[in-house]
Amino acid sequence: MVWLLAIFNIGVLAWMGLAALREHTAIFSDPWGLSTFGEFGNFLKAWDESGFGAATLNTVVLVAGSAVVLVAISAPAAYALARSGTRISGVMALFFALGIGIPVQVIVIPLFVMLENIGLINSLVGLFILYVALSLPFTVFLLTAFFGSLPEEVEEAAAIDGAGPLRTFLQISLPLARGGLITALLLNAIGLWNETFLALVFIQDTDLQTLPLALLGFMQSQQYSGSDYGALFAGVCILVLPMLLLYVWLGRRIVEGMTLGAVK
Repeated sequence: MVWLLAIFNIGVLAWMGLAALREHTAIFSDPWGLSTFGEFGNFLKAWDESGFGAATLNTVVLVAGSAVVLVAISAPAAYALARSGTRISGVMALFFALGIGIPVQVIVIPLFVMLENIGLINSLVGLFILYVALSLPFTVFLLTAFFGSLPEEVEEAAAIDGAGPLRTFLQISLPLARGGLITALLLNAIGLWNETFLALVFIQDTDLQTLPLALLGFMQSQQYSGSDYGALFAGVCILVLPMLLLYVWLGRRIVEGMTLGAVK
């Protein structure tokens, strides 16, 4: 069943990529064929008419910065929660878990009012703060479970050798947890790269839009000027392919990182 789902998804991606390289009318007249294949101008048209250049820069900076800051903040917090063993840490872990279940649509109005009061509406800085704050519960919860699964014997051996908590965290636990850190980084990057709702609510200027907003604007402009589905599929490919390649590149490293441990 899993293989059937994987084959179906791969087939959809392949068809989308082929459609992005075909002429508009051929997609409908011969949807499963390869006539007019090689229309690389679709990508140039999508890039030029949608403002993908500035949107790509905004998205890369925003997503990369948010994902790195999230992991940098969440890793020590998760390590402390996993290793402290006190009631307070258990309660705090529960609060992080509860934070995952709060839909962003429920709190978007208070967030809008709060950012408006501090002048961060229509600002990438404000969107960055929202991305980090709203993704923090999931990241801490994920890394807490991962740090909790690491063998305590290695840390106890480091303590016997005179290593303090900070040194043990930096030199022992972080290297062992690299699989979990990469996983958290990758999941946050994929989620934030495709995030549309918050950007749509809090970003108004075209110069500050992210890739999903640029794609939405391109689709709306196509509705008025006559839809060119070859260019539209090319725009979708521009949005999807970077994260797909990132996942293909790091997916194997995630598995390898999870299998590495103290037995080495």
